[in-house]
Amino acid sequence: MSPAGRAVPESPAGRAVPERSVGRAVPDPHTAALDAARPDAGRRTTQIFFASTLYGVATLAAALDAERFGPADRRVLLIANNAATPETTPSVDTMPGFERLRARFDDVLSWNEAISPFHPGGWSPRGDDLPLWQRYLRLAWGLGNDRIELAVESIQVNPALALTQIFTGAPVDVYADGLMSYGPTRNKIPPLVGTRVRRLLHLDLVPGLAPLLLTEFGVEPELVPTDVFLKVLGELADDQAESAATDELPQVHEPALLLGQYLSALNILTAEEEEDLHARMLRGAAALGHTRVVFKPHPTAPARWSRQLEKEAERIGVELTVLDTPVLAEVLYQRMRPALVVGCFSTALLTASAFYDLPVARVGTETLLERLKPYENSNRVPVTLVDALLPDLGDREAVTGPRREPDPAALTALVRAVGFAMQPKIYPSLRPATERYLTTHLNDTTWRYFKRRRLTALALPGGIPVQLAFIPRNAAVRKVARRARSIKRAALG
Repeated sequence: MSPAGRAVPESPAGRAVPERSVGRAVPDPHTAALDAARPDAGRRTTQIFFASTLYGVATLAAALDAERFGPADRRVLLIANNAATPETTPSVDTMPGFERLRARFDDVLSWNEAISPFHPGGWSPRGDDLPLWQRYLRLAWGLGNDRIELAVESIQVNPALALTQIFTGAPVDVYADGLMSYGPTRNKIPPLVGTRVRRLLHLDLVPGLAPLLLTEFGVEPELVPTDVFLKVLGELADDQAESAATDELPQVHEPALLLGQYLSALNILTAEEEEDLHARMLRGAAALGHTRVVFKPHPTAPARWSRQLEKEAERIGVELTVLDTPVLAEVLYQRMRPALVVGCFSTALLTASAFYDLPVARVGTETLLERLKPYENSNRVPVTLVDALLPDLGDREAVTGPRREPDPAALTALVRAVGFAMQPKIYPSLRPATERYLTTHLNDTTWRYFKRRRLTALALPGGIPVQLAFIPRNAAVRKVARRARSIKRAALG
């Protein structure tokens, strides 16, 4: 029986499939004959929503509540666990608060189980096997001959790319996975996939800035209303499981909240450098007068990092609370109302600032801008945005003073220039605007967002002039430069 007590039809595979009647139009008898001649006549519509994080599921729930998706006979939430070792990492559907979001969907299925023993991030179907995989999934998931609609995150890579290729011809909606949507598409998407994307659903994390993602296919962005998203997050904060997981937090009055990201797993920092980054966050918060600090580590980060931070907190006389249960940072914002949120380039920094009006500060973005390799690394635009928009933790006046409102036009020009430098073959139309930006805006502040070698390779302003391009490849010149640097270091040391 359905939740409303009505009998539900069975799929061709024999599984009961809940029927959705909300928003279904009453057939017009004058067009019944015309409808019967259409290929989709009499076919049910199943919407498959693909997610790998609780944040993504919350975004989808908000989009559904805001009626950003049309009516469907069945709505399926397809969960993927993309952790390096999924067997030892909790899946999204086991996290505190998930049951509050579960009601929006008729079924919850596992992508990991469907393709076992392959890993979701490393497996993709062979082209010749696509019809076989679609037939298998239709049988396994009770889809029968249903008309399929897909909503996925990170369409540029697997597992989302694999899913859209298997269901050939299905219309696709993409929803943004944080700040990366403001940057370029990280890989060239097959036209048979890209041309099926109807829109990009995203949160208004940076007001006035339009996403660059998928614009090469003419995909238009569409906002998920902020108030609806905050209402969904409010459900998570009120959930009993969430409350049990954060029982210790109410006694911590307006602490500084530190956000860990596990950047060493991405080979951006070493483990020792990331531990030092967390210690810098702690010392910076203490220097601003915060004596009570809460650290939210990345769910897959080593436990020893927390122990190291606890030793540092004891050394400098700070009361530190380390969260052992994975919860969304946004839930903590509502439960704790932190006096300061500190992080590196987490999307949660922008939700704290834009959605909850909390003071925020960044740490380590200059190092990351230097370290990110290759230049087209998809984290570059998120790091650029956080660096350009948020104050450095070491700048007391900027952190504690009035918030600086960004110039949307200047920010758009910067992001478009960085995006072109990252993916010039995907966005060739951005070259003129990039040349104008680099000609007029390269200075001590903006140089950190670009690399001279990259500008030279693309023949952009700021690169090495053509007549001097031989210098970086000249062995004698490089030897002299290394000698000069060593002398300089010795003198400074």
